[in-house]
Amino acid sequence: MSYTEATLQLLSPAGALVESDATAEYLPLVEKLTDTELREFHRVMAVTRAFDVEGTNLQRQGQIGIWVPSLGQEAAQVGSGFAMRPQDHVFPSYREHAVGIIRGIDVIDIVRLFRGLTHGGWVPEEHGNFHIYTMVLGSQTLHATGYAMGVSLDGKAGTGNPEVDEAVVTYFGDGSTSQGDVNEALVFAASYQTPELFFLQNNQWAISVPVSKQSRTPLYLRPGGFGIPGIQIDGNDVLISYAASRKYLEETRAGEGPRFIEALTYRMGAHTSSDDPSKYRTEEETAHWAALDPISRFETYLRSRGEGEDFFTDVKTEAADFASDIRRRTLELGVPSVDAMFDNVYSEPHPLIAEEKQWLEGYEAAYAGTEAGE
Repeated sequence: MSYTEATLQLLSPAGALVESDATAEYLPLVEKLTDTELREFHRVMAVTRAFDVEGTNLQRQGQIGIWVPSLGQEAAQVGSGFAMRPQDHVFPSYREHAVGIIRGIDVIDIVRLFRGLTHGGWVPEEHGNFHIYTMVLGSQTLHATGYAMGVSLDGKAGTGNPEVDEAVVTYFGDGSTSQGDVNEALVFAASYQTPELFFLQNNQWAISVPVSKQSRTPLYLRPGGFGIPGIQIDGNDVLISYAASRKYLEETRAGEGPRFIEALTYRMGAHTSSDDPSKYRTEEETAHWAALDPISRFETYLRSRGEGEDFFTDVKTEAADFASDIRRRTLELGVPSVDAMFDNVYSEPHPLIAEEKQWLEGYEAAYAGTEAGE
């Protein structure tokens, strides 16, 4: 599945600005972006890809248990990520690496999570309200909707003050739309008119099942059945991703109810490092989407605006250094303390947890000093 007549686009695959009646209301939002902001779009996309490639390499070398790549989906994430305000909350799935970077996550915490060294990774309130990754497909949409219900009931949306009003964004994939959780989240979001943006990254494949088998109708039409406005955008166009997300976020913060965006993009790599996409995808399909690469498309656009070679050279150097630093820090990660299994299970001390911890300490002490095989 590629773009359709309903797909909104501001940047063509050739990197040229597209003006049409369908996107007339979005173009002014892009025209307000400064050169510095546009450069930041490109920088974060490039750094995210370098991090993602390094994550895959580290997994293949046995340094990470599993890796979830985001290669090819950078524009959808970066555009929507920069459209948010600091007070907004984000409920990701497990491949929103670019959004995490934008919201202030130290990506070594993502590595720690996939290396099995932590159950969560970070405290959301300390990292741009970016909530922890969710490995159970679709469940984060319910978490987001519940949180958005709370935001609404607390009177933190629709006050008329855009500097105070909050919104909640939840990311999910096309495969998750077949989950009951997503549909239940849409029911409650519509019923309670939550200040929430459902951001679907349709990367064409739910592991090995194509979207054409998952749904006989375009996914952006699904929310209409729940009474939620939805649109379809070119997910490899960072400008429309930004503008559409910015518009919908402003509306939902203002108390106009939930919104839904389907971003058409493509998972260039495997679903996870445990997957082999060559078993179910054709080389022709992959080549088609490779020609629509979001980073090279945006680079062409920036060059047409007069951006010099020095900028792109600096970004490549920064991205390479970033990946190298992540490799170094990954190899330096030690084994977490045994206390990590027991601390923070409950908010207050609990006698059963204390008993279990004491038993384990005694068990390990009984083997202290013994040699392997004795």
